[in-house]
Amino acid sequence: MESVKRHCTGWQGLLTESIYAAPGSRIELRFEAPVHLLVMYDKGARVEGETLIDGLAPSRLRNFSHKLTFVPARHGYHEWHEISTTTRVTYLYLDPAKLQRPGDQDDTYAPRAFFEDSVVWETAAKLKSAIEAGEAGGIFYSEALAKVLAHELLRSGRGFVRSSPLRRGGLASWQIRAVTAYIEEHVGEQISLLTLARLARLSQHHLCRAFKQSCGIPPHQYHVQRRIARAKVLLADRANSVMQIALALGYSQPSAFSVAFRKNTGRTPKEFRRDFT
Repeated sequence: MESVKRHCTGWQGLLTESIYAAPGSRIELRFEAPVHLLVMYDKGARVEGETLIDGLAPSRLRNFSHKLTFVPARHGYHEWHEISTTTRVTYLYLDPAKLQRPGDQDDTYAPRAFFEDSVVWETAAKLKSAIEAGEAGGIFYSEALAKVLAHELLRSGRGFVRSSPLRRGGLASWQIRAVTAYIEEHVGEQISLLTLARLARLSQHHLCRAFKQSCGIPPHQYHVQRRIARAKVLLADRANSVMQIALALGYSQPSAFSVAFRKNTGRTPKEFRRDFT
């Protein structure tokens, strides 16, 4: 049995490459090209290894399961792993022309190594599946997903949830993970502040203050922002009506969803969807 297996699929300027590696094997990749690269570490850990990206400090992170790395076009990238456990990694190669919208500039994308963002992950996973489906998946849906992914990469790169060291009074990393993971799992439901406070083992008042200190916004606003981010992904699939999306995200009326969406994006859901046709 081969210790490393590769599967590559390309279609219409979008390419996905999946790698499976058994424990004890070695993976190495060098990349510098006029296309963007998004790395999805579905599962994995290394005994030894290093990740080098132009503009970032080297990283020797051992456990990289469910992490993401983004390498903008024309940035050098070199990564190697001595695998310690079963590892699955997906490389998405993205033509900037497929992501770009009028007014966008390629230099607005910044390199990032080993970050977590559930909405970027979800969108990238949908795009991977669409690419692998080929024509059966529909070119328009794939291109719409690519543009939504561009939105989310830009949003994530601006530090929506800050990856810089926490200031005094902020949440510990385990508290941020517990609260944000719960919000992601229940994004379409009403979430009480009391529930989040219990997860973080804090009072409601302390949670609000510490969450805003760490993430820049209160928990409720974070929940709303994640709903809107999820809505963008759903709007890319024209099989989903605006009413269906509103109900799936916990809004009792499409009008309430439209108001919230416009307040956060400057456009109505229908106007946003037209950008991806």
